[in-house]
Amino acid sequence: MANVHGTAIVDDGAVLGAGVEIGPCCIVGPHAVLADNVRLQSHVVVGGHVRIGAGTRVFPFSSIGLEPQDKKYAGEESCLEIGARCVIREHVTINTGTAGGGLTTRVGSRCLLMVGAHVAHDCQVGDDVIMANNATLAGHCVVGDRAILGGLSAVHQFVRIGEHAIVGGMSGVENDVIPFGSALGNRAHLGGLNIIGLKRAGVDREAIHNLRRAYRQLFADGGTISERLGAVEAAFAGDPNVAKIVAFIRGGGDRAICVPRGGRDD
Repeated sequence: MANVHGTAIVDDGAVLGAGVEIGPCCIVGPHAVLADNVRLQSHVVVGGHVRIGAGTRVFPFSSIGLEPQDKKYAGEESCLEIGARCVIREHVTINTGTAGGGLTTRVGSRCLLMVGAHVAHDCQVGDDVIMANNATLAGHCVVGDRAILGGLSAVHQFVRIGEHAIVGGMSGVENDVIPFGSALGNRAHLGGLNIIGLKRAGVDREAIHNLRRAYRQLFADGGTISERLGAVEAAFAGDPNVAKIVAFIRGGGDRAICVPRGGRDD
């Protein structure tokens, strides 16, 4: 049985799992599906076609699943999927998708979205992602597992953030950040690898050493990045972490690759 506060408004069409708690002054729309043990603390709005995974907690004044901030949106039926055991803090906003982006916005499991974070339409956010206070994603962004976005950072639409990457606070990210990369600056540049994050994830010293060597070779002077990428792929064949960087760059996207300050992206 769900526990719904007397001042909350829950549409009869909403599906509530076992142990769901809906606090004072929350509003839950007719197309919401809240899995077991989801908790909406108070003053939370869940609208649109939204699925929230088990054990996720949503703090006051968050807006979850309302229509996109996109002038091309024409009222098409779109949805938002949020994984299990996420923590969504105060004033977070997450929008549903659009026809131009596949109609679905996704946030993975065990994510922490701190105060004022924003996930725009059609974003695809992996598992164990941390978005610090007021970090923002524009539409169509892709964020890999275990990435960290620092406070007040802003990611341009269609940008990809690779797994285990970290974006420094107050950084404006206009270009794709490679897996394990560390991006920072007003218009963010690549400042090396996310070594602290790698160590926290239990990556061994030899693997980190290989990533460092591959990074230096990839962003060295001379040749084009395509040529250097081929050389790195050959030199580190069999290294799964380097392979992720190679695949990320070869996979391409709508934005260029974020490079070190003074580096080239030809």
